[in-house]
Amino acid sequence: MTAPNDPADPLARALARRELLRRAAAGTVVTALGGGLWALAGEGLIRSARAETRADGRPRLPPGQRLITSLKPMGGTPGDPSRRNWRLKVHGDVAKPFELDFAELLQLEQVEQRCDVHCVTGWSVLGAQWKGVRIKDLADRAGLNKGVRHVIFEAAAGYTANVRLEDALAPTSLVAYEHDTRPLARPNGAPVRSLVPDLYFWKSAKYLTGIRFARRDQRGYWEERGYHNHADPWTEERYSYQEG
Repeated sequence: MTAPNDPADPLARALARRELLRRAAAGTVVTALGGGLWALAGEGLIRSARAETRADGRPRLPPGQRLITSLKPMGGTPGDPSRRNWRLKVHGDVAKPFELDFAELLQLEQVEQRCDVHCVTGWSVLGAQWKGVRIKDLADRAGLNKGVRHVIFEAAAGYTANVRLEDALAPTSLVAYEHDTRPLARPNGAPVRSLVPDLYFWKSAKYLTGIRFARRDQRGYWEERGYHNHADPWTEERYSYQEG
């Protein structure tokens, strides 16, 4: 015998389907993905996003992407979520390496911004709100040596992600500690993550512990496992075999 709302109950399945159709008609669909519930944007919103253009002339929604309404945690080994214990090491080919604790991070110029994020698995979130400190401000404090062209984000459990210097120093690239006016949730990288919104989201390393500036590139965790070294969503730079 099935319990009320049991998926094996035909009546429950019919009611669930009716609710799914109602939500679809309203413009969103809630579906189970990876054990969680995610709201998918309706076709009208998707068409609108594809019609919008950014300041650089590219469509707001990159090709091959679908919209969801909240960040989907994408795994990774969590670090210590405590702000009290967090430290960030800014080092590498710099004149003045330094370390920050969370209180010192808050003493720097704070930035609040809304931006879109795009995951290589195909989902995008538009207009996500973030708060943090510009990576450029940390680079300026460290004093980059001549010839630095790359940035290596270091994170819990030895994870790394590499980005080009110009991507890391873009005005929208942050060391972020709040998302949608709340402290980062642990699955999304608490207490602090990097944010490089113009690249696929795996480049925005969660559980951030270090920023290393380098003259030579060093492929990160996923790049060594077959993902693209640059990761531009608008040209669908997903896999290493696409590299020229």
